[in-house]
Amino acid sequence: MALKIMILGANGFIGSALIEAIVKSRTWEVYGIDLSDHKLGDLPSCPRFHFVEGDITINKEWVEYHVKKCDVIIPLVAIANPAQYVTDPLRVFELDFEANLQIVRHCVRYGKRLVFPSTSEIYGMAEDRVLEEETSSLVYGPINKQRWIYAASKQLLDRVVYAYGVRDNLDYTLFRPFNFIGPNLDNIDEPKEGSSRVFTQFLSSVMYRQPIRLVDGGRQRRSFTYIGDAIDCMLRIIENQDGRASRRIFNIGNAGNCISIAQLAQRIVTIAREFPSLRENAAATEILDVSAQEYYGKYYQDIQVRVPSIEAAQRDLGWSPTTDLDTAIRSTISFYVNQDVLDRRAVANL
Repeated sequence: MALKIMILGANGFIGSALIEAIVKSRTWEVYGIDLSDHKLGDLPSCPRFHFVEGDITINKEWVEYHVKKCDVIIPLVAIANPAQYVTDPLRVFELDFEANLQIVRHCVRYGKRLVFPSTSEIYGMAEDRVLEEETSSLVYGPINKQRWIYAASKQLLDRVVYAYGVRDNLDYTLFRPFNFIGPNLDNIDEPKEGSSRVFTQFLSSVMYRQPIRLVDGGRQRRSFTYIGDAIDCMLRIIENQDGRASRRIFNIGNAGNCISIAQLAQRIVTIAREFPSLRENAAATEILDVSAQEYYGKYYQDIQVRVPSIEAAQRDLGWSPTTDLDTAIRSTISFYVNQDVLDRRAVANL
């Protein structure tokens, strides 16, 4: 019997990629909800994908009904943008923690399997060279650094999910994404700084012939993971062969793609020059330094290095990432270049 999968946040970066992979490679049925469907392309026409345009904080009856109806619940609705952690921390808490807590409780009540997105941010400023799911400490700054409300909300949910597993035998998997990049990442045609993740912000700067601004010189190091590799891991988690993913936590990342943000900016500019519609813009792109306080405000505090251990996923899921960073960057840029909006903007700025 085919699994029934419920995906909240179906139109997001991870959700849309996961649904596309399921439709192409599995026989499962998918039930999705989100505020819009612009990243889903032709997927809503697939007979095994049932999409509703809605808000999980409003369409609560629909959500609860489909938790009861489905086998695996994947809540991907969250604010995951450092700029918003600083400017609207209470909204982050209300959506990322409070709204998702209701989904967790529905899964407990109806005995459903929960595949829940934790975050690499949960490790905070842990000093471990490599971050381990079960042993690394979770270290945050003081209360007046509101940036940590996202990580703290996610940490508390992780602890709640774990506790439900102990007390009520909730069947769950927590997965921790490490800087996923790839096609459909963010709205590239959005000039506002801080409105998207770092990769699309940099590419948007190239597109608009705006300077790339490196917060504190871009010394921070991140492990960038191609979305195709990440989705492969998530499919294995959903399949849960022999229960190997049950009541487990898995980092999903690529330590081999760990570079500084400054190096990422240089690579994006260099690879963008390979595309005719971006060549002149990339050649003209300046890379400037800016302080964290100037860019994010006084409530911000940064994480310097974030490198995942993926031994658990390799050992128990048989998964390893295979996409090198340049290939991931090239594939992501290619996606946007092939959209008419990027070509128009790039040509207009020549």
